[in-house]
Amino acid sequence: MKRREFLKGSSATLAYISFFGLSPLSAKEQNLLGFKAIPISTQDAVIVPDGYEVKPLISFGDVLFSDAMPFNEKKNINQATIANATRVFGDNNDGMSLFPLDNNRYILAVNNEYINPELIFADNGKNMDSHKVAYEQNSLGVSIFEIRQEKDGFRVVLDSPYNRRITAHTPMQISGVAKGHKSMQTQADKKGELVLGTLNNCANGQTPWGTYLTCEENFDGFFGASDADYKFTESQKRYGIGVKSNYGWELDPRFDISKNPNEPNRFGWIVEIDPYNPNSIPIKRTALGRFKHENIEIVLSREGYVVAYMGDDEANEFLYKFVSKEKFDSKNPQKNKNLLEDGVLYVARIQGENLSGEGEWIALSYGQNGLDSKNGFHSQADILINARLAASIVGATPMDRPEWIAADPKGEFIYATLTNNKKRAIPNGANPREKNMYGQIIRWRPNRKNHLSTKFKWDIFLLAGNPMQYPNDLRKGTSNITSENMFNSPDGLKFDKFGRLWIQSDGDYSNKGDYAGMGNNQMLCANPITGEVKRFLTAPIASEVTGIAFSQDYKTMFVGIQHPGEKLAPSHYPDGGDSTPRSTIVQITKKDGGVIGS
Repeated sequence: MKRREFLKGSSATLAYISFFGLSPLSAKEQNLLGFKAIPISTQDAVIVPDGYEVKPLISFGDVLFSDAMPFNEKKNINQATIANATRVFGDNNDGMSLFPLDNNRYILAVNNEYINPELIFADNGKNMDSHKVAYEQNSLGVSIFEIRQEKDGFRVVLDSPYNRRITAHTPMQISGVAKGHKSMQTQADKKGELVLGTLNNCANGQTPWGTYLTCEENFDGFFGASDADYKFTESQKRYGIGVKSNYGWELDPRFDISKNPNEPNRFGWIVEIDPYNPNSIPIKRTALGRFKHENIEIVLSREGYVVAYMGDDEANEFLYKFVSKEKFDSKNPQKNKNLLEDGVLYVARIQGENLSGEGEWIALSYGQNGLDSKNGFHSQADILINARLAASIVGATPMDRPEWIAADPKGEFIYATLTNNKKRAIPNGANPREKNMYGQIIRWRPNRKNHLSTKFKWDIFLLAGNPMQYPNDLRKGTSNITSENMFNSPDGLKFDKFGRLWIQSDGDYSNKGDYAGMGNNQMLCANPITGEVKRFLTAPIASEVTGIAFSQDYKTMFVGIQHPGEKLAPSHYPDGGDSTPRSTIVQITKKDGGVIGS
């Protein structure tokens, strides 16, 4: 199809038509979205529909232990505040999962993706030193803490034995075939078996055996080189490593690749954490591949194998699937603890047009599909450490920034957000717009409804767009996008058990030009069969909506508000006044005590 004809788009192409011929909904299912949609907002507040209420649960700097110091507007950085950062809630909360205890008690595990120097330092991060770097290193990672439901909502349980912070200094084991590989060895870890810390923990996953999976995304931003003439390898370039870090961490020799060139190879993994055991050591699961992980969605095949779907969040990177070597056994919890230790990693190749088609999963296995010494791979460990390079060699399809992936409650369909790709030069069926400003949601179903199949069919569930600005081409989006619900850059994605698909955005909040009429970032809810989409929540100024979890009765929803006021935008959320804006988890309930979304 010629580019000009493709961009024009016919009404049939733009209409929301299910490629899969899904069965008609019952009357109850047709009315999944029982709330009144809200308009866009540019206010510095979290706004939810009539009949709902929202209140903060925890914000950056709030204490997890009674002896900790709460966030202080003076922002003095010294040895005391550096140590204190390990005993308070971390910065920039992102993906999260709830783990039930009893009597309305849960453990909440939350990623703390990165830091905002312009907000956490009195000088806006203009003059970095070793003390500030140490404070940053203790302010990201993962926060794990107990919450308890009381009459007026959930509260953090201070000093709970489950409470802990995981930071850039927390010891972690390396597992899988990459363990001990020469590319994983450093001056401090000559065996290549133990890593200190986890970085840029974006989204997450949760296993059937009760562990938390945190995903390392843009780790490259923490590395730099004191040697301006340092010669970067092909792999380092592909993963985005440069001379200057985003945060000044090259002041720490561990993050100076001139001195420790292998240290970046120890990041970009998925880390498994046992939230029920505060003394457990996190494990980096190298069998799942090294790239910029957004989240991980686990389903069980009909035979009982663990199948994990993952996206690499960068323009023109790929979708992946992992299949475990061993089966899940609900009667043998101890055996399940190592299900992510070994298996086969696949990458997607996608064909089609008119927003639908077929695809296949290509194994990233040593000796197959050109992955051998002729192409620079001498072992399976080489492939997993350099998964991006391997995926390119086997002919994977570059996508428009794969972000969150979610399986429907029946485990039949898999949905993935492709948030945007302004580098897209040549459109195709799954990525149908060049210089994609708005993003889309793709979904697929494996052949024979079996997740072990290497074949699948796919369609585009939703093209985000602006029908007011671009009424005559694909930039207007699919027909289920209107002036009433338009948004850009779908990011967070999660199903509830009733089949509602919750969509969170992380896009341009200028409310101008191509993004006029979209307001602040937002969360929407979709009926996956009818295609109906309603706006449920709008976020404060300059923030992203990311992370979602539900109480077991689905009467409380937890949502993350990340980086309000980033780049010194005029936000003071959540405390108002002249306070520093702080990333926050909010809890949302229905005033009549009902199920969220009903």
